[in-house]
Amino acid sequence: MSEIEIQLKKGVLGLCVLALLSRGDSYAYEIASRMADAVDMGEGTIYPLMRRMQSEGLVKTYLEESPSGPPRKYYSLTETGRSRLAEQVAEWRGFTKAVDTLIDDSTTEVAAVQEGPVQEGEPGHDA
Repeated sequence: MSEIEIQLKKGVLGLCVLALLSRGDSYAYEIASRMADAVDMGEGTIYPLMRRMQSEGLVKTYLEESPSGPPRKYYSLTETGRSRLAEQVAEWRGFTKAVDTLIDDSTTEVAAVQEGPVQEGEPGHDA
């Protein structure tokens, strides 16, 4: 995994968890599994993140009986969490749009340099 990929993942984990919880309550292992599938996040990362989000008032918890073992701690978004999600989604979309623009501009410039100048007699040359 590249350094940029690691840093990008660290930066968006909270946003991803808030987005998952906006679809419905969930327990930490289920969140971790979905995150592992989507962005290859390690399971051990989720528990400190969930504690931090709870201490920040973004999520609240409740226990629910499990058919296969002890009760599970479920997480649900608070109103503060929903507001934070909306803010972060707007920030993410603005950021990715700006990065996409820079990448697209860079790609266009690189392609132009690689193609080189158009020679007389080639298509696209105005004589």
